[in-house]
Amino acid sequence: MLKSESIKELASALSKAQGEMDYAKKDSNNPFFKSKYADLAAVITAIKEPLSKNGLSYVQMVEHDTEPSTSAIVTTMLMHVSGEWLSGSMKITPVKNDPQGMGSAITYARRYALQAMVGLAADDDDGNAASGNNNQLPERKKPSPSMVIKEVELLSIDQVTELTDLLKEINANEKEFFSYINGVLGGLYYSISEIEKKHYETVKKILLKKKEKQNG
Repeated sequence: MLKSESIKELASALSKAQGEMDYAKKDSNNPFFKSKYADLAAVITAIKEPLSKNGLSYVQMVEHDTEPSTSAIVTTMLMHVSGEWLSGSMKITPVKNDPQGMGSAITYARRYALQAMVGLAADDDDGNAASGNNNQLPERKKPSPSMVIKEVELLSIDQVTELTDLLKEINANEKEFFSYINGVLGGLYYSISEIEKKHYETVKKILLKKKEKQNG
């Protein structure tokens, strides 16, 4: 996270804005999980007026990353009329390396970066990785007023490809797999591309163990 020398005025304004924010409305459909979720437009609608009323605004910038070349970096900056600011960056690597895949990944990153930056409750189930009996994943908790986006290093495109191939090889039920993985890692992951790089070895061992058991 980066910030101006002082964020006293910004923190005060953000606290007031958060008191005026409601949950983002779940208006978009996820056909895979047959559920609704709050898309980027809903998040912007929920935060736009409260931020503006309290002298706050934001910008989001996307830059091409060189390592790996298939990645991009989304930077979110929250600004106050006093000149104070906060910013955080997120590296993303789409599962499919094409314009549509990158666009989807960028939109996803922008949505969650905005929610985390302003403390908006993530009231959605667009990933809803059920365990096989259609149970929803736990709802994300509303971040505290001091919570801001931090840089997260995701898997490289090669690692995503490797784990995705392993998942296909064992013919895993994705809902059950991600429900199990979330319990092991203590997170809320809905696809291989969302898993943090630090969990790569753990997830790989789980998949290889399952593969070995099937071939046993």
